[in-house]
Amino acid sequence: MTAIQICALIVLIVFAGLLVWAGYFMGHSDGRSAGAKESDDIQRAESAKTVRELRASLDFIKADHTRLSQHCKRLQIAMAFGGPERLALLEIAEKLRIAADTFSAFRTGKKLERDTRTLRDRALDMAEQLAPFDVGDAA
Repeated sequence: MTAIQICALIVLIVFAGLLVWAGYFMGHSDGRSAGAKESDDIQRAESAKTVRELRASLDFIKADHTRLSQHCKRLQIAMAFGGPERLALLEIAEKLRIAADTFSAFRTGKKLERDTRTLRDRALDMAEQLAPFDVGDAA
C-alpha cells in the first residue's frame, strides 16, 4: 500500500467514525425528545384521570348537599309546625275517612267520596311531613 492509500484509508475510517458519532448524537437527541413527549403525555393522562375523579367527587358532594338541603328545609318546616298541628291533621284525615265511607253509601255521592278520599290522602301526607324525625333520618 502506498502512502496515499494509507492516508485515504485513515480518512475513510475517521469519516466513518464521524458518521457513526453524528448518527448516535442525532438518535440520542431524538430519543430524548420522544421520551420527554411521552412523559408529558403520561402526566397529561394522569392529570385528566385526577380531574375526572375530582369531578365525580364533586358531583357526589353536590348530590349529597342537595339531599341535605332538602332535609334541612323539611326540618325547618317541621319546626315551624309542631305536634298540635300534626294531631289536627290526623283528626281531619280520620273525619274525612268517615265522610268518604258515608258518601260511598249513597249512589249520587261517588264524586264526593273521591274528593273526600283525595283530601284525606293530602292531609295524611302533610301529617307525615310534620312527623318528628328519628336520629337515623338526620344522619
